[in-house]
Order: sequence, then C-alpha cells, then structure tokens
Amino acid sequence: MAESIPRLRPGDRVAVVAPSGPVSPERLAYGCDRLRAAGLDVVVGAHVLARHGLFAGSDEQRAADLTAAWCDERVRAVLCARGGYGALRLLDHLDPGRFAAAAPKPLVGSSDVTVLHRWLAEHTGAVSLYGPMVAGTALGTDRLGHRWAGELIRTLMSPEQTRRLHCPDAVELVPGRAEGPVTGGNLNLLAALLGSPEAGSAAGCVVVLEDVNKEAHRLDRLFTQLLRAGWFDGAVGVVAGRWRNCGPDPDAILYERLAPLGVPILAGFDVGHGPRQLTVPLGVPAVLDTGGRSLTYTVPALA
Repeated sequence: MAESIPRLRPGDRVAVVAPSGPVSPERLAYGCDRLRAAGLDVVVGAHVLARHGLFAGSDEQRAADLTAAWCDERVRAVLCARGGYGALRLLDHLDPGRFAAAAPKPLVGSSDVTVLHRWLAEHTGAVSLYGPMVAGTALGTDRLGHRWAGELIRTLMSPEQTRRLHCPDAVELVPGRAEGPVTGGNLNLLAALLGSPEAGSAAGCVVVLEDVNKEAHRLDRLFTQLLRAGWFDGAVGVVAGRWRNCGPDPDAILYERLAPLGVPILAGFDVGHGPRQLTVPLGVPAVLDTGGRSLTYTVPALA
C-alpha cells in the first residue's frame, strides 16, 4: 500500500465529484469558494448537480465524473461533494486498471464515500482522506466550517508535517496506546461491503468508526455483523466518532461489543458526521493514545 500523497500548491487543480446523493447548489458554491480562497483551481464534474432519483445523476454519469477526475493528470486531488447513498452502486462501473495506472492522488470524503476509500485501497493502494465534503456541513455552510476547512487545506498542502489530531473531550473507553495503519470509515458501509472484494479487514490496523441516525438495535446489529464476519480480528485500536442521533448511549453499545477485543478504544472523536470534522488519512501509520485523546500521523508527500 502506498503511504504518500501529492503535496498541493497554490494553483493546483482539484476536482469536485458527486458519487452519491443530490447536491445543494448553494452549499456546493460555498465550499468551492473556500477551496478557491486557498489558491486552488477548482473544477466541478459535469454531472455534480444532476438528479436521478435518489442520486446525483445516473450510476453511469457519477462513475464517469469520478473516472474523468481521477484519470486527468492535471487534477491533483478529488473531493466529494456530499454523501447520502449511491457510491456502492458505482463500483461495478469503475475500471481498476485505469485507476491503478493514473498518478496517485487523494480522494477526500466521508460517510457513503467509505466504499470508494475501500475500493481504492483494494485496487490501487492509494492513500485517501476521510474528511469533510465540499457541500457538507463542515465546509458548505457559512457559520461552522472555518477551522475544519483549514484543517483539510493544511493536510492537502502540507501532508508531510506530523499531525496530532486531538479531541480533548473524547472519552477513553479502554485505555492504552496502539500503532498501525488507519482503516475504517462509516460503520454501516463497512458492513455493507462484507462479502465483496473491497471488504478488507481491520487486522493490524487502528480502526476509525463513525455513523449517524442509527437506533440502538441497528448500531448493535452492525457491530455484531462485523464481529461475526471476523472483520475486527487482529485490530490494534479503535477511534470512534460521536454517533450523532444514534440513541441515548451509543458508547455503551460500542464498549459492550468491542471491549472484548482487548484493544485501546477512544470515543467521541471529531470524525465523520456533524459540524466538527477532522481530516484523517486512511492507509498510513498512526499512533492512537487514548490518554492523550489523540491520533498522530505523518503522510510522506510526493513532489
């Protein structure tokens, strides 16, 4: 697996695509303006504002936009507009050979984009970024996203700097320190990938997990499904998000299901859904320190 991403510079081109649900034009414009204010040349996929049922265009249109952006040598990073649902339907429309032959670049997104992170890891070995989306809450609104947009821009433009992602109000469920490459993403999508070539495994990894709008029994079912499938076997640590709208005590479910793994677990991290969204690289070594409420990593930068 590659452990480096290109270092972006002012004037570099980035592409915005919409692999999942329909996109708000207003939020898209606001998020693109933030990227342009950082000096980036932002281009938007041809079908980003399309509508086709639940999706931002047909499967073929969304796959074509992603492929065009990834395979364009002028594009140095690909950023997703939003999540929702639909990325899973793209996988059979993507050509692994074309993606693997293209110059490495980061894909940025979270939630439904989890399946694309896993697909890229399986078929290209590319490092990708689990972070805020261009038309999402953290970038595409006026009041909330200045810090999180800045975190994303700094990660793209100075990836080689060691970063300590620190959440002082995170909860130390199982104390300890762990080191390994980062994997994971949205809990629901990781479960949806079971049985597919992109399912992957948590073996040897620090696992990042998050989700939103799950009743307690659904959250328990997802953990149980992944446990019974052996997906968590060999994991070395767990970093969990804030489980927005996931019942009265989602951390209790997390603890009951995953504490028997015997690995450090930190909950309440600023990852995934919500207005507070750190940018977390997937596929690079990191150190989890539950006592310090932190995840520390360095991403070697390509020229």
